[in-house]
Amino acid sequence: MKGVFGLLFVAALAVVAALFMGNNPATVSVFWPPWRVDVSLNLVLLVAVAAFVVGHLALRGIAALRELPRRASRWRALQHERATVGLVLQAWAHQLGGRFVRAQSAAREAIARLQNTDRQSLPQADALWVLAHLTAAESAQQLGQREQRDAWLAAAVDPARAAGAPEAREGALLRAAEWALEARDAEQAARWLGELPQGAARRIQAVRLRLRLAQLRRDSRAALDMARLLAKHRAFSPEAMRTVLRGLWIEALRDARDEQALSAIWHSATARERRDPARALALLAQAERLVAQGQLQRDGALPPVVGEAIRAAWNGYAELGPADRLRAVALVEPWLPRLEGAWLARLEDAQQRAPGDVGLQYLAGQAYRGRGLWGKAQTLLQQAARALDERELRRRAWCALAELAEQRGDAAAALEAWKQAAQA
Repeated sequence: MKGVFGLLFVAALAVVAALFMGNNPATVSVFWPPWRVDVSLNLVLLVAVAAFVVGHLALRGIAALRELPRRASRWRALQHERATVGLVLQAWAHQLGGRFVRAQSAAREAIARLQNTDRQSLPQADALWVLAHLTAAESAQQLGQREQRDAWLAAAVDPARAAGAPEAREGALLRAAEWALEARDAEQAARWLGELPQGAARRIQAVRLRLRLAQLRRDSRAALDMARLLAKHRAFSPEAMRTVLRGLWIEALRDARDEQALSAIWHSATARERRDPARALALLAQAERLVAQGQLQRDGALPPVVGEAIRAAWNGYAELGPADRLRAVALVEPWLPRLEGAWLARLEDAQQRAPGDVGLQYLAGQAYRGRGLWGKAQTLLQQAARALDERELRRRAWCALAELAEQRGDAAAALEAWKQAAQA
């Protein structure tokens, strides 16, 4: 379409010129005493146009001649840049292909070119510098050359040299932290991660490295925080993330050493997670360990966090398997004396709705015994003692029956119950 309009314009211009110049008798007189020259106006116009064109071409020629040195310099810089970029790409390709010695050789040649280059003449000099040194360090890492790797890495993350390529420097810092974690050097990894700017420290890769660092330091709370941040960014599949979060949460729970730490970890979970009976059982198990170590008192008021865990385990009791139900019974039973009176009605109602549940029989029987309802307690405990497969609960049931018999003054029944407890 452009060519058509161009032809139309030329045709129109030719028509106008023909109309104007075809029958133009005008002349131009030039006086140069003592001469006079009469020239056709058409000739004057043609000479003027020709002079303009020749002058324009002459000026452009002079400008081109004056531009030649600068264009030559730009051409040489471009060739140098292409050669340097080619060497960096070649080094990276060798690195990916497992040819680490060739990668080092190409990276060294690229570094030598960059050292002899003015940074102002090469727009991407800083980025190429970082990438060349990082590729060389990667190859040294694979070849086990730790000293050379550290030297190249130090050059790659040098703030003065990498000022024009902050993204490349951040990548080098992340890679350095990963190498330190692989070597299980927590202090060095923390130093590399600490050099990251605030924005880069929130990226998924940085958070993953911080998670590994927390696990290396056995800092369960920090690892749990990092895992939650990764879950927020959807860095893993939902199922994998739930498994990781539960594992880290239970690990953090096991590191708790007092009631305050237990409460902090319990409330760090979401409301949905706190309704998980498996988590509640894990907290009750840790509470039992703290009681055994003397760091948590069973006497006195029921710790609020233990009360919340018992309610969560009770509400999810039906979701548990047979083994976990007996485990829940074993963990709740020591806290029965501290539970409020409403729990007795709950236990009685649950046991009546599921009369064949041996765990509920045992738990209700212990609750009745603790509140002086010895007749009901004896009936349920006798049923539970004969049906329980879990040795510890069976032993506890026979011990409770022996104590009930002693309170009734039935020495023979007490002796038989103690005998059964010893054989459990």
